[in-house]
Amino acid sequence: MRSETVPLDEEATVLPRRDITLTVNGQLQRIAIEDRQLLVEVIRGQLGLTGTHIGCYNGDCGACTLKIDGAITKSCLVLAASVEGAEITTVEGLADADGSLDEVQAAFWEHDAFQCGFCLPGQLFAVNDLLDEEADPTGAEVRDALVGNLCRCTGYVNIVDAALDGANRRRIARSADAVGTDAAALPCGRIQACTLHHD
Repeated sequence: MRSETVPLDEEATVLPRRDITLTVNGQLQRIAIEDRQLLVEVIRGQLGLTGTHIGCYNGDCGACTLKIDGAITKSCLVLAASVEGAEITTVEGLADADGSLDEVQAAFWEHDAFQCGFCLPGQLFAVNDLLDEEADPTGAEVRDALVGNLCRCTGYVNIVDAALDGANRRRIARSADAVGTDAAALPCGRIQACTLHHD
């Protein structure tokens, strides 16, 4: 039986809340959430990391992709309360520490592999994850890795080209690191180098 002292509209808005602690892009965050909130809503609404997008709420499009404890995850399918203590990387966390683009991001930029950018989180995480496993992938392997990430603007030709170029840039950068050379001094090691190279 409903209490007579609580108006119906007020009662309807009283929802269970809790504090959770997350490490997001290397920063410790303590956040008050509602039990029903999805991780994508917390990342966007409470942390202001709007690079993670809301597309379908079904895990179909990949726009909400991020990493939880190193695993690629569709954050529209995850309750924020379920990831207490987790380490999360959003698309904003893919850039280098100084804010410059990583090799895959630079390749996407150079190849015009996105227009509106809505699908970008899923594409970037998928390609980076592939390159962690296979340093020199084939086009077919890239296309397989992109399954589950929808692009409604460009199609996938430029995205696949960017992924293959990103793989090459990453190999160059890691070779440079191994011999103590600045990757930016090598063609296509970083976006600054590629801009100069193409000019």
